[in-house]
Amino acid sequence: MSIVLAAALSAAAAQAEAQTSASADGATPPAKAAPSKTTPAKPAPAKAAAKKADAGQTVEEVTVTAAAPDADRTSIDRRSYGVAKDLSSTTGSISDALKNIPSVEVDVQGNVSLRGDTNVTILVDGKPSGLFRGQSAAQALQSLPADAVERVEVITNPSAEFSPDGSAGIINLVMRKTRRAGESGSVRYNMGTAGRRNGGVSGAYNSNQLTLSGDAGFRHDPQHSINVDDRSQATAPGDPVETTQQTSDYRGPLDQWNARGSVDYDITAKDRLSAELRANQTDLGLNTLEHLKGFDPNGDLNEVFDQSGFNKSVRDNSGVQVGWRRTFAYQDEVSVNASRERTFERNETEFTAVTSEPPSPDLFQDILSHNSLTLTDIRADYNRPMPDEARLKTGYDLRIDNNSYDNVGLRGISQGDATADPTQTNLFLYKQTINAAYATYERPFGNLSVLGGLRIEDVEQDLDQVTGAIVHDTNYFKAYPTLHLGYRVSDDQQLTLSYSQRIQRPNPSDLNPFRVEQDTFNFREGNPNLKPEETNSFEAGWQYHAGNTYYLATAYYRVSDHDFTDVITELGDGALLDTKENLSASKHAGVELVANGHLTEDLTYNASTNVYYAEIDSGGVAIPGVIGDLGVRSAIEGGGRFSLNWQLTPNDSAQFSSQMNARRLTPQGYVDPSFLSFLGFRHKFNDKFSAVLTVQDVFNTFRSEQIIDTALLHDRAIGSGRIQAAYLGFAWSFGAPPKISRDPAPEPEPETPHGM
Repeated sequence: MSIVLAAALSAAAAQAEAQTSASADGATPPAKAAPSKTTPAKPAPAKAAAKKADAGQTVEEVTVTAAAPDADRTSIDRRSYGVAKDLSSTTGSISDALKNIPSVEVDVQGNVSLRGDTNVTILVDGKPSGLFRGQSAAQALQSLPADAVERVEVITNPSAEFSPDGSAGIINLVMRKTRRAGESGSVRYNMGTAGRRNGGVSGAYNSNQLTLSGDAGFRHDPQHSINVDDRSQATAPGDPVETTQQTSDYRGPLDQWNARGSVDYDITAKDRLSAELRANQTDLGLNTLEHLKGFDPNGDLNEVFDQSGFNKSVRDNSGVQVGWRRTFAYQDEVSVNASRERTFERNETEFTAVTSEPPSPDLFQDILSHNSLTLTDIRADYNRPMPDEARLKTGYDLRIDNNSYDNVGLRGISQGDATADPTQTNLFLYKQTINAAYATYERPFGNLSVLGGLRIEDVEQDLDQVTGAIVHDTNYFKAYPTLHLGYRVSDDQQLTLSYSQRIQRPNPSDLNPFRVEQDTFNFREGNPNLKPEETNSFEAGWQYHAGNTYYLATAYYRVSDHDFTDVITELGDGALLDTKENLSASKHAGVELVANGHLTEDLTYNASTNVYYAEIDSGGVAIPGVIGDLGVRSAIEGGGRFSLNWQLTPNDSAQFSSQMNARRLTPQGYVDPSFLSFLGFRHKFNDKFSAVLTVQDVFNTFRSEQIIDTALLHDRAIGSGRIQAAYLGFAWSFGAPPKISRDPAPEPEPETPHGM
């Protein structure tokens, strides 16, 4: 990318003058920190030449070239992957783009995991978002467009600069930003099979002092899934075994709209003000059909049950963010950012159940929930170069979650005579306040770079189950140390070693002690006594990067205490209760391998695999009524992905990719591997107009299969998301090519989320 530095030279001269003036007063400016020596793969900017100009003369253009924005990058504490060349990102969702990122797995329901651990924190430009928290996070990832994302940062062992939330690590979505001077924009539209379609527009204006940008988009994605659940269970060891077979069919439209607008204004050469407004809505409506048959120990039919209805889910999310950044004479920088985000969720499940064997009265049920989620975040950060090419970062972060969950249930023989159901009606209030401060210090010692940090947090948590008159308050203070080491072996190779302490706090719904009926045979209940899960994470890595060839090998070990996980308890008459308990410990140890390169001049490959040992140990915890033994369970798991990219002609390219999610261990069973494939073709008519043809789930193999296997219960649940689809898309961009940049520097490193 070319960047013209004409406007920046006068600002640099003014800055130098300020530094000289400061030195004259007796102050010695600190040495400017050099780029981290743990990033040998970063291409150096091309040499720039400038003509000398006398005072009053016009400074001529100076152009530098930096790394392409879609190139893969590494630093001492993260790996960053560009998604621009991934054809699935042109027609798919963020969830589709994540499926091709090393270390990341996405299941049929859209749930994300890192190296087999589902406790992942998802950030947007380094900031928390209510969109990607809680039970609706998967739905948001599946509905938002992938082409809004420029890069995906995978941070499996974050430094103290980040919040310790997420035992698996952090996925940071770096959104696209304009760097073109003048006016620019794009329009896209994709149409797919089964009525699928999505599209969007974006526009921007960029000058030396002002940047305005905005975008809007929509997505219509009909959903269809079929779940089959075969269950065999006994009341006690040696007792007769009864079986049930349940089939569920869900289908309906998923519609999503999103809009965003932002402004950056340089009020002086050193001060920048920024603001952003964003809003999106997700609307999912599903018609449901369920059929269940039950058999006694002799195999005779003794139960027939049918249920029909619909589920309606609407989620409105909006947010505002303001910020100020000031750069001082010594290149130290202070920034203050404040944001507030509101999310309103409305979920309704209405169904009629008919039991024909044994004959029983019909049952009508309507469950309506209104959830209000408010997230307030205020951060202040200071970044200062130090002597000997060192750098100090400090910051403060205040985060407040204030949520309410209001549920109302109606029950009766029919809709006309339905009355309030006290077993489904409850109000739950949740508030969490986190005061955090952090400091990190990075310094090179020859070929060795050291990044150490400490984060301290004070947490107050208030739970109020209003209906059940249950109040539970928690307060704790904890420190989280981190350490990252990088050693440059050569210009092409480096070694890394890191340690961090992570925490996984339960979702609010996991803390609500009110029992909720999901369907006639499945119930869910939270546990207000859940403790946060604590994880100590160790990693050692080697990487090689020369030209277009990139190899990465990482060995990791994670040990966790107070793990919380789903525990299944029998309620009788075939019904099961799903709740969570803190298990004693779990361990994960594995090796991850990544390789990217050229097979020929026009054919490139990307491959990665992850093989690990997993162990879950309940430590002899005895839970009354739990089905089966919660002892020690262990397994060796593995998964990976592979893609080929073929530049057929200067204007034509093709891509094939496939992935296999690893088998995942659970306390009472396991989740089987899943397989997904993708095929795409792009043709450029010119530099501004292109067409893309894509096919997802080429072989129709993407499904989930979860097994519970204990002495008293065997359950096999198979889910098929029916995501196979083909898309034809068109994209048109407009605007002059880039000539100047407001930031007088080469293409920046991946965005660093300060204060997180």
